[in-house]
Amino acid sequence: MDDRPNFQPGQIVSLEHGNKKLYAEVIQVVTSRQLCWVRPLLLITFTQEDSSVITDLRDASDLLWSIGLFQPALDVEVIDLLSQVLGKEPKPGHDRVAKHQLNQFVHQIWQAQKG
Repeated sequence: MDDRPNFQPGQIVSLEHGNKKLYAEVIQVVTSRQLCWVRPLLLITFTQEDSSVITDLRDASDLLWSIGLFQPALDVEVIDLLSQVLGKEPKPGHDRVAKHQLNQFVHQIWQAQKG
């Protein structure tokens, strides 16, 4: 039995590490290399106060990452989160901060996979 994820283009997936969770849209699955090309949407940072900080990553760079690390996301979960960022005016310097946070998140996952 094949237990690898069978993601489709347009599907929303998540990748969790530590106190952060990345939501991204599948662009393409590269089956021969077990990679998933995704477009980041949101990065959620869970805090100790039972709340979370949502970072809008829709203008960040696409990622090509191991398909086995992603999980399918629940529609109701993603719709609620996206509704919190859609329609809000981004703060000055937001793109730079968001891209830096995504870069840190990817680096942390890479370090965890390497070690």
